Amino acid sequence: MPLPKSIKIPRYLKNKFFIAAAAFFIWIAFLDKTNLMYNYQLTSEENKLEGQKEFFINEIKSTREEQQELLSSPEKLEKFAREKYYMKKDNEDLFIIAPAPKP
Repeated sequence: MPLPKSIKIPRYLKNKFFIAAAAFFIWIAFLDKTNLMYNYQLTSEENKLEGQKEFFINEIKSTREEQQELLSSPEKLEKFAREKYYMKKDNEDLFIIAPAPKP
């Protein structure tokens, strides 16, 4: 059996600075507690929460406007109570018609 020829290793793979830099990159990218994937997940979670923050700020503004409307006139307050909480006067009958549930 013939012996295998010796494999020629490139010079840059023998360089101790290249090896140290490659080891550092591998450590930071994959092995560290706060690796690149973890940082990416945190950034995406932060962006999602920022979007939710904007949504809830807008909801708070609309709720405060609705509250001011309701407190400004008794007619609007009565309409709101009848629509949302199905309140009625003593001499009235209330009929609620709901759509059929989906199977």
